Amino acid sequence: MSGAPVLLVIAHGSRDPRHAATVHALARRARALRPGLRVETAFLDFNAPRVEQVLSALYASGVREVVALPLLLTRAFHAKADVPAALSESVSRLPGLSVGMAEVLGPSPLLVSALERRLAEAGLAPADRATTAVVLASAGSSDPEAIAVIAETAREWRHTGWCAVRPAFASAALPRTQDAVRELRAEGHRRVVVAPYVIAPGRLPDRIAAGAAEAGADLVAGVLGAAPELARLLLLRYDAATAAPARRPALTA
Repeated sequence: MSGAPVLLVIAHGSRDPRHAATVHALARRARALRPGLRVETAFLDFNAPRVEQVLSALYASGVREVVALPLLLTRAFHAKADVPAALSESVSRLPGLSVGMAEVLGPSPLLVSALERRLAEAGLAPADRATTAVVLASAGSSDPEAIAVIAETAREWRHTGWCAVRPAFASAALPRTQDAVRELRAEGHRRVVVAPYVIAPGRLPDRIAAGAAEAGADLVAGVLGAAPELARLLLLRYDAATAAPARRPALTA
């Protein structure tokens, strides 16, 4: 697999050190699943290395083909603007470099499986599903497409046996986590749990947990983190981006 394009996982970044640690742990898990594939990580903000630094280092080592994968759950502003801008800047100054862009992670059944894994780890038993209402708590976005994807994920997840699934947002959109918990209580649901639909710890996941505690949620799952389902999903997105003849258009110098 030495001739395969390098997988560059691009995360947003955070001042919270747990964020970068989680991103690196996820990349390590993806490497373990596919020995021989070179997997690198970069950040848009707050953390090093930045996208341009990693691409420059790869180029200097002789790499000419890269697949960039935004570590994002929806196609919001970062996926539509920030990531392409960072990639274009590097491609324009590195002759012969080709960078394909993989799809964002969501939506995917593997993400739902990871959510259920985290709920089980937090103590929810399979027999509790039919009597449990879930708040699907995401970071939030001002992008209507992203909000619609979260709402659809909640609707589809509801059909797997939960008595209710309600989307909520830590920022930029409503309802907030605490309001969704209270609404479900008001509708008569005795057990209400919160499933953070976020990849890594940070300010917004902390806000989700605080809202859940404020409203008295019965249980709060951990973030998706380096769940094995996410590592598998990284490789699926990579494979889709490199598959012929359906390879996505690449940025080239």
